[in-house]
Amino acid sequence: PAERAPAQDIPRDEPPRPRTEATGDVRIGLATAAQEAALSATGAWRLFDGRNSVLVRGRSGEEWTVERRGRQLRATLRGTSATPWVDGPVTLRPEGDGSYGIFAGRRYRGVIRVVPTDTSVLVVNVLPIEQYLRGVVPLEIGLRAPAEQAAAEAQAIAARSYSWVHLSQGGTARNAAYDMLATVADQVYGGVDAERPFADAAVRETNGLVIKYNGRTAEAPYHASCGGETASPEEVWRAASEPYLKRVSDKIPGSNRFYCDIAPRYAWTRAFSGDELDAAVRTYLRNFVTVPEGGPGHVQAISIETRTPSGRVGQLMITTDRGKYNLRGNDIRAVLRAPGSEMLNSTYFSLEPEKARDGGIARVVVRGNGYGHGIGMCQWGAIGRARAGQSARAILATYYPGTTVGPAN
Repeated sequence: PAERAPAQDIPRDEPPRPRTEATGDVRIGLATAAQEAALSATGAWRLFDGRNSVLVRGRSGEEWTVERRGRQLRATLRGTSATPWVDGPVTLRPEGDGSYGIFAGRRYRGVIRVVPTDTSVLVVNVLPIEQYLRGVVPLEIGLRAPAEQAAAEAQAIAARSYSWVHLSQGGTARNAAYDMLATVADQVYGGVDAERPFADAAVRETNGLVIKYNGRTAEAPYHASCGGETASPEEVWRAASEPYLKRVSDKIPGSNRFYCDIAPRYAWTRAFSGDELDAAVRTYLRNFVTVPEGGPGHVQAISIETRTPSGRVGQLMITTDRGKYNLRGNDIRAVLRAPGSEMLNSTYFSLEPEKARDGGIARVVVRGNGYGHGIGMCQWGAIGRARAGQSARAILATYYPGTTVGPAN
């Protein structure tokens, strides 16, 4: 969502909520394919090996580079000093209050761990969940005005729920060394430099609270804008739906407007030339369907075959001079894009194809609504609901029906 002025303290229409100190460190992957890692800190710091022996005693701003040789690591200072090679991982630990570790120009709370793999190094930030959320909420919900603080609180609770579920899994399917990535693959995280007072207040006011279903912490997916109605997981990911992840209308009662129609990408248009469509199909189609040797061919037609209950495209048929290819759910977004660009905004769209003289596609216009997968909380809808006076709990109860808000287990 677009940035807005930071929020100040605002009156609440709810009774005080219980406070729990939810403890537990979360491991966030900052880099997963680096060949080396340049580390420093804003104050004094130490670098430890896996046996907790000190390798480096660093000064403020002094940058050491961690290098890999097989599964071993060493740290060097501008080529003048070097530690012995040691078995990884190694860990940068800042010393003193107000000292933060630095990696890739960003400051981070907690510690920074460098883990060797067979081909690269992983850089992982390890810190308490509540501190982690301070660097997540402002990047996920944008800078919010005072009247929108309930949306920031709803975001904090949803992000905390997502975090606790992934923390309990003890590592991701991608790698056991981290719980989540610092990107849209999980939750966007920017460390200390991303923190803002309004988001700190939202994290503090909801400290330890998560979304719960039948007594357990619920995984709480969310997205930027639903375009008018949220989706169930089977519509998008072809995954079994949790009872609390159902279609929800974002329509404002008694009007023809929607809570999320304030979003920059509530309605959008994307046009592809025939050559651009061919390039997209040639580049991305093979990731999702079987493509004959020599490539998928020249696109002759593109059509929507089915729609899901929420109105999104369920199946998209792409016909080329070499065959027919059926795409489903979120795979559609991953194919309909220019090579190297971001995915199509959503699957909530219609098509306007124009035929070329040679029988192919001269141009196709995609007109759509919403931004993101459409499952769970609509972030711009939450902002619209906050502006309308809804509380964080009311917002979450709408987008995750049947859930409650309570302390993390």
